[in-house]
Amino acid sequence: MNEDEVEGVAIANLIGTDERSVVGWVYRWNTGALAVMWDVQGPQPVSETRPDINDEQKQEIDLDALMRIGKSDSG
Repeated sequence: MNEDEVEGVAIANLIGTDERSVVGWVYRWNTGALAVMWDVQGPQPVSETRPDINDEQKQEIDLDALMRIGKSDSG
């Protein structure tokens, strides 16, 4: 990686609620930050990451919120 440019590498797949589909990716940037990149469908509910990421990484991407995408707070 060129240290003058911000570059990232995918470290995990975001798996959809069907437990098969890859709906996005978790990227680690050379700045140290994590970010979520979605497929062309945009944000969708997530069931897990593969491979599993550690608890600190899950907090950084707010995996709990990613699992609730599209779910109503009333229900």
